[in-house]
Amino acid sequence: MKVYLILMAIAALLTYVATPAIRQLAFRTGAITAVRDRDVHKTPTPRLGGVAIFLGIASGIVFASAIPFLDPIFAANRSAWAVLAGASIVCALGVADDIWDLDWMAKLGGQILAALVMAWGGVQLVTVPIAGVTIGSSYVSLVVTVVVVVIAINAVNFVDGLDGLAAGMIAIGGLAFFTYTYVLARSASPGDYSSLATLILAVLVGGCIGFLPHNGHPAKIFMGDSGSMVLGLTIAAAAIIVTGQIDPDLVSQRERVPAFIPILLPIVVVAIPLIDMTAAVIRRTLRGQSPFAPDSHHLHHVLLRNGHTHRWAVGVLYLWTFVLSFGTVSVVFAPGWVAALLIIAGIGIGCLVTFSERVREAVTSVWGRVLAMVRAASAGQVKEEA
Repeated sequence: MKVYLILMAIAALLTYVATPAIRQLAFRTGAITAVRDRDVHKTPTPRLGGVAIFLGIASGIVFASAIPFLDPIFAANRSAWAVLAGASIVCALGVADDIWDLDWMAKLGGQILAALVMAWGGVQLVTVPIAGVTIGSSYVSLVVTVVVVVIAINAVNFVDGLDGLAAGMIAIGGLAFFTYTYVLARSASPGDYSSLATLILAVLVGGCIGFLPHNGHPAKIFMGDSGSMVLGLTIAAAAIIVTGQIDPDLVSQRERVPAFIPILLPIVVVAIPLIDMTAAVIRRTLRGQSPFAPDSHHLHHVLLRNGHTHRWAVGVLYLWTFVLSFGTVSVVFAPGWVAALLIIAGIGIGCLVTFSERVREAVTSVWGRVLAMVRAASAGQVKEEA
């Protein structure tokens, strides 16, 4: 576990340090998000933050390749480098879009290319870990892999509409997924805890954590398509690796990991983005618009129009991501009835926070008082030092 946490810290640190330089690059290249009718930010803000996230992820993988503990991952196949290659393609594609606003068909073509590169490198969905179902055709496997990757990329892209939203949601869901893959690797391979999925998720979470200080409201920089597409592809890669390469039947009875978890957990991690994307596609198609046409009816827009502040709307979506992802992981660690109670309690709290104006006002009031106390204490300390 220490090795993975170190890699997470390396990815976070490099992302954090690289972001200010990338921000200056965005100003020089004109990668600036203007204020449009559907946007919630008030001033033009630079994009390209995804480049820093990619650098953090890439540095984590490169460092991992030099760690003896993780030698089996890199000796077995080229999958780790295939993930990095796919991420580099969508990052470059995102940079081009952030600067020149590419046509949606060009972006879709680039996403498919990145998914194909990953598949050719060994990151391919060949087994569905439910009842031992195996995809018999290599062509079908390739197509399914591409579809999964493209859906994940666009789901994260669709939800990236508020400061800190996409990075925070992927960090929370990725941390739950990371916990699960580590437990599964320990159970399925006693004596060898090296896991490509755990490695990928560690550096992914690290990249998100390192970016959040720059991206929290009010954001100094947006991740742009160069970031949302990298996050979507990387989380999809981790899901494919788990579902296709780890057999839950090998897990000990003591751990009692249900066979449906490898399929369900990747879905719940991106459940909010998937719901948002599906609703947007249906909504736009019924209007006779392109599914990729922008509008102001995403989940975060709805929350803002219903009286939620920017930070509160982000917190609500963070909470639901936490409830869904860690609620699912609780099935691994706790008896079924305990996990069910935790999930029900989480859903109840989520509903109160989302829909109850009284709860929102009470929490906002308490939080305001805490901040006031912290500021007063800081001011007092400054006076004493003076």
